[in-house]
Amino acid sequence: MKEYFKRLWSALWAKTDIDEKAEAILEEAKSRIAEMKKELADVKNAAKNTIAQVKDVADAAKGKKRRGRKPYYKNKKKSKINNSKN
Repeated sequence: MKEYFKRLWSALWAKTDIDEKAEAILEEAKSRIAEMKKELADVKNAAKNTIAQVKDVADAAKGKKRRGRKPYYKNKKKSKINNSKN
């Protein structure tokens, strides 16, 4: 009798595709987790950048000079053309 129920149980599980669905769901979950990890890394880098810029704004409010590269218009070289006649 016990063997009969074991075979019946195995036959029922063989007819269902629950285990295949579970495997598919597991694979989908793994791929989503991998994508979430990538996105969280991007968010982490953006947050670091934001924090650095907030510190720069606070320093500017205190009156400190701007760090880093100067704006483009200050780097332009002025051409020295002498239009006067000698």
